[in-house]
Amino acid sequence: MKHSSQSDLKHNVLVNILDGGFFGLGIGFGSFTTILPLFISTMTDSAILVGLVPAIHNMGWLLPQLFTSKTIGRLPLLKPLVILNTIHERVPFLILALIAWKLPQMGTTAGLILTFLALTWQGIGSGLTANPWQNMIGKVIRPDFLATFFGLQSAAANLLSSFGAFTAGIILDRNNGTQGFALSFLAAFIFMMISWFFIRQTREQPTPRSENQDQQTSLWQSIREIFVNNKPFIWFLASRLLYYLGMMAFAFFIVYAVRKLGMSEIEAGVLTSVLLITQMAANLILGRIADKWSRKGVIEVGAIAALASCVLAWLAPNTIWFYPVIILEGIANTAFWTIGFPILLEFGSEEQRPMFVGLGNTLVAPVAILSPILGGWLADSMSYPVAFLISAIFGLAAAVILHFFVTDPKSRHKPAVKIS
Repeated sequence: MKHSSQSDLKHNVLVNILDGGFFGLGIGFGSFTTILPLFISTMTDSAILVGLVPAIHNMGWLLPQLFTSKTIGRLPLLKPLVILNTIHERVPFLILALIAWKLPQMGTTAGLILTFLALTWQGIGSGLTANPWQNMIGKVIRPDFLATFFGLQSAAANLLSSFGAFTAGIILDRNNGTQGFALSFLAAFIFMMISWFFIRQTREQPTPRSENQDQQTSLWQSIREIFVNNKPFIWFLASRLLYYLGMMAFAFFIVYAVRKLGMSEIEAGVLTSVLLITQMAANLILGRIADKWSRKGVIEVGAIAALASCVLAWLAPNTIWFYPVIILEGIANTAFWTIGFPILLEFGSEEQRPMFVGLGNTLVAPVAILSPILGGWLADSMSYPVAFLISAIFGLAAAVILHFFVTDPKSRHKPAVKIS
């Protein structure tokens, strides 16, 4: 593979961090965990429908990645596909703004149907973008700086997303009815289009592809070959699934602290800020450590953090214990997502990368849907501490597999690159 020049590398790092930052700012105005569920709650009292908002987004992002991998592996240039597909994860926010603006006239039934259609469109659009985007980044950012880059980009996205969410709260407070949501979704669309402008500036060199490359092998044959010939990846995938289950209790930490331990809403807000600050710092620190030391090692540390977080929550006698619980949660989240991107890009050849990325994400999709349901069932039918303990067991299993059975993928690192 032909690597980018030093000037192209600096350029690509800058424009893609700006892309991530403005995209994060847009997500703050149209958050899948706060703003959009609040909007749905203005139309229905159904907790199931409210809960579908993040579920649709997660499924949409994860599920399509495997099924686009064969096409992506044959493309000499990935940027055109990224630019085209990513429109479909941005434009739906403009549609949501129109729905919110016209909701009083159209009524809640039509509003709900159109909103969920827009959310489904957005989710699938993000999933169609995800695999070519990850592979494009793996191509234009040098391997020895890749985890650092994802850390910087995620930190920028988290910081600006926090600002966006805060500003959206002010907008909703100062506007009656659904007009505040319309303005918030419109702001999300505008900032996402600014993000789109920056990602369009990415410089990518074409990769030569042989005309008959992999054309005789079906998707399912390729999957079978990977599972037969790449045991380290199978172990990593197993650890990834268990790691995700080890994080299923995270959604219930604050709820438990408020309902059972008497935490105030103000303190819950403080803990949310602690989580965001931890994730911003962890993105910067863990990304660099992963490039300098070991990506597998950092993910292992993250699994141990997930285990420790759940154990502390299980043992917690008062709300003070939830400060280290939340800090460890932030470390675990960052290690799973931010470092998970570059390590998936290390498996296989450049042509095979889309398959590994697709498998590493698509096969997590069922767990992404079932884990919060399992956690909620355990909390309701037994208790929150039982849910925390079972999450801890999954986290321990993930850490054990990572330590004893997963080996770092074959390194393709080049000599260190100085960006500044």
